[in-house]
Amino acid sequence: MRTRIKKAVRGDADAFAELMIQYKVDMYKVARGILNNQEDVADAISNTILKCYENIGKLQQPKYFKTWMTRILINECNLIIRKYGNQCLLEVFPEIPWKDASMETVEFEELMQALDEKYRVVLVLYYSQGYKISEIAGMLDLPESTVKTRLARGRDMLAKEYGADTKKSNVVCFGKEAM
Repeated sequence: MRTRIKKAVRGDADAFAELMIQYKVDMYKVARGILNNQEDVADAISNTILKCYENIGKLQQPKYFKTWMTRILINECNLIIRKYGNQCLLEVFPEIPWKDASMETVEFEELMQALDEKYRVVLVLYYSQGYKISEIAGMLDLPESTVKTRLARGRDMLAKEYGADTKKSNVVCFGKEAM
């Protein structure tokens, strides 16, 4: 993996393309957690790939490639939100065919979209992408305590929306047990 990143840093376009293919699902999950529609998600991912390609030579430590790429993606998502105000028009949403999405996925996406962006982003990065609290704090330029607070509040909000009682039992989110 690191050799592929090092090759990409040296200008190997094939190695860079392989990296983007490897991380496309991760990028989608992060962008979808921040943005409300598929077109904005696609724009954010496209812009991220372009900026990564143009600036990969500036990457100093290959072990931080995914973090670096995710930070660029978050910045692109924030640019789109500032530019368009994160508007959702009814005609923008395609019908979801039953064979492509289970009811649980649709319900989960609705729950996540009900959360404020600051909680949604932290939850997606922590649970879906597996970043540590310290890494998320670095990506979002926040103190670790703020990230921990947003995780806790986001979990509580999800539990309330889902109807779980957080006082009586441990809440499990995204396959990880809540702290």
